[in-house]
Amino acid sequence: MAEFGQYLRSLRKEKDLSLRDVQARSGVSGSYLAQIEQGHKHKPSAEILKKLAPVYDVPIRDLMKAAGYLEEAVGDLSEELEVEMAFRYVMNDPRYKSGTRLSGELTTDVKRFIVEMYEKATGKKLLPGA
Repeated sequence: MAEFGQYLRSLRKEKDLSLRDVQARSGVSGSYLAQIEQGHKHKPSAEILKKLAPVYDVPIRDLMKAAGYLEEAVGDLSEELEVEMAFRYVMNDPRYKSGTRLSGELTTDVKRFIVEMYEKATGKKLLPGA
């Protein structure tokens, strides 16, 4: 698990963030993050990774893979799951507010549209293909 902690530390340093900065932006305890980075704590839950992904500016999928939640053969994910994961990433990005005042059940097509608008606005590629 020390490898994952080093990965998180490198992401944080890349963004020139302190542990306090990450805590303020994600709501995840800085001391908890320090313990993960030092290899003293096991991998964080998927919910914590969802909070960290927008702060570190990486897709949730990358964090999930690095933490060992996803196998390398992620190409086996269904299209619907790919869209759902990308949509959750968008909705957890505190810097992106367009289209986030949503209510009711959203179809996969609506979620895909929101993700595609996010991709165009930010230049990030969240969905495979195209």
